[in-house]
Amino acid sequence: MKKYKLKNMDCASCATKIEDGLAKLEEVKFVNVNFASGTITLDTEDFEKVRQKIKNLEPDVDIIEENAEKKEENKGIFFENKKTILTLFAGLVLIIPGIIFQDFLHNTPYRFAEYLLFVTAWLISGWDVITKAIKNIIKGQVFNEHFLMTIATLGAFFIDEMPEAVAVMLFYILGELFQDIAVNRSRKSVKALLEIRPDYANLVSGNEVKKVSPEDVNPGDIIQIKPGEKVPLDGIVIEGESFVDTSALTGESVPRKIKEEENISAGMINKSGLLTVKVTKPFGESSVSKILEMVENASSKKAKTEKFITTFAKYYTPFVVFGALLIAVVPPLLISGATFEDWIYRALVVLVISCPCALVISIPLGYFGGIGGASKRGILVKGSNFLDALTQVKTVVFDKTGTLTKGEFKISEIVPANNFDKDTILEYAAYAEYNSNHPIAKSVLEAYKNNIDKERIEDVTEISGHGIKAFINGKEIFAGNDKLLHKENITHDKCDVGGTVVHVVIERKYAGYIVISDTLKEDAEEAINKLHKKGIKTVMLTGDNKYAAKVYAEKLGIKEYYYELLPEGKVEHIEKLLNSNGKTAFVGDGINDAPVLARADIGIAMGALGSDAAIETADVVLMTDSPSKISEAIDIAGKTRRIVWQNIIFALGVKGIFIVLGILGVASMWEAVFGDMGVALIAIFNASRILKTKKNL
Repeated sequence: MKKYKLKNMDCASCATKIEDGLAKLEEVKFVNVNFASGTITLDTEDFEKVRQKIKNLEPDVDIIEENAEKKEENKGIFFENKKTILTLFAGLVLIIPGIIFQDFLHNTPYRFAEYLLFVTAWLISGWDVITKAIKNIIKGQVFNEHFLMTIATLGAFFIDEMPEAVAVMLFYILGELFQDIAVNRSRKSVKALLEIRPDYANLVSGNEVKKVSPEDVNPGDIIQIKPGEKVPLDGIVIEGESFVDTSALTGESVPRKIKEEENISAGMINKSGLLTVKVTKPFGESSVSKILEMVENASSKKAKTEKFITTFAKYYTPFVVFGALLIAVVPPLLISGATFEDWIYRALVVLVISCPCALVISIPLGYFGGIGGASKRGILVKGSNFLDALTQVKTVVFDKTGTLTKGEFKISEIVPANNFDKDTILEYAAYAEYNSNHPIAKSVLEAYKNNIDKERIEDVTEISGHGIKAFINGKEIFAGNDKLLHKENITHDKCDVGGTVVHVVIERKYAGYIVISDTLKEDAEEAINKLHKKGIKTVMLTGDNKYAAKVYAEKLGIKEYYYELLPEGKVEHIEKLLNSNGKTAFVGDGINDAPVLARADIGIAMGALGSDAAIETADVVLMTDSPSKISEAIDIAGKTRRIVWQNIIFALGVKGIFIVLGILGVASMWEAVFGDMGVALIAIFNASRILKTKKNL
């Protein structure tokens, strides 16, 4: 799968035509054309056949390498639209004297001069439109905006409205110019949000430091990050401390302090001290690479509204053409005193106003802007379909550990039993948990101050949802929850213990338990309150015991909670909730949450601390690990949907009014083309508003 740039793709209907055409080729396994970013993603075995097919569908569109156009960027509006601007100027030079001297030319024996002047102006100003219409007709693709404008202006010549024919064509290409400028501005705004790709890495090689491409750096390599530089790859700081700007990843403007032994992510900006970092992931798996990939590929998952408008446009244009034909022909035949000239003119007005560009352009731009605006706030949405789904969320289900709580466990109590002492319990628990990455295991190891002698560990088996079985110096050790004790038939006198508990069994004899405390995230309570204010139901699922679950649920105000759940148990509860009204979202962070994230209507993963499996499976990723971002994501989705529907209602409403006015003979072709151009521009600018996301929407 590879991404390319589509040069000269200036209309959304062209993008749809290219995507539909390529999808029919046997050699193309996957294709997605993103009009908003001007790119195409392809999985094909025959690139030349694809290139040829694009040329057949849209002769002016070129497919090029994504980086090949960099030299032409930011050269100004005139350079980017030089041909269109010169065409407009030439057309105006001819039409202005034509209008001034029209009465004179119209009544002289040299009337051919009037035709010569206006036909020349029409051909110059509309050459691209006319030739595209003819080429499409030859290929059997009749009904499009080029066909509408060509028929409308030819009809104006036919009824001797030559100045209007030329003016309509000039205003049409002027509108196209403004649309191109507006679309390019929106594209650049989104691109600016994603300008977080690092250009180079300072690779430490012996006593030398050399600049290399981030793609050339491997895990285990050492790099330096100087003040003011972007962090090129994910890694661990091995020397130095500094403040880093994380806004590109998280949307948070407050710099974060980072020191030795802490993780640092690609896309951050080093603000102060020199950092030496050991790389942990190749560039393709780094935070910044994943963000870029998620946002840029989001357009492949289209919302129902986008699909509807694309389908609507296919049938809308033929309907308008045949409707205009009936308007031109039927009234003069049925109404006494009606003339063909008058009703043909009215039909032409209907043709001009009916161009569907405003809808087809603004809606994908609106969704693309919503995804880009969300990414600016540290919320990665993997498709416009998920933006739409967020607006329908009625239930949010939370995992507890690492999602609502920090996952920073600390031992608060060790309770021995059966003549075992605290040190022995902690020692065997630490050895059993040594190879685990679970936060609880890490807290046990932190509390055990001595070094771990790995040779003492003979065998370790993880029992999913229960705990760990290990052999330490030949002794059988169990460390886990109360379910593990019952599973192994271990006699113990206390089942219900408040908090998170690790029970320890040595040689099948109950040794006691360790109580581990976790703390709520600072914004966890705020997150739940915001959702409740929106009328959204909240549920908590946890593998913890009943008493620990109850304590956290009461603190947060969550009335419905379920405890002692294995991963499959969480899936079962999600499936029950899926049958309720609206969409159900699940928020989690661990690798064991991946099945639940996949099963929910919308899976939301914590991106900063969450596991790779959870992030890959989720539909939405929160880069700050802040649960309050869920409400923010819903707000952004709601704003995006409002703007999209504003555009749909506004465009159809204005066009409907003009169509009625055109049929009644009130609107002229000049007014119609102004109306069409104005609707398109207003819709585009309205769509670009979503890029300016604020904290309080």
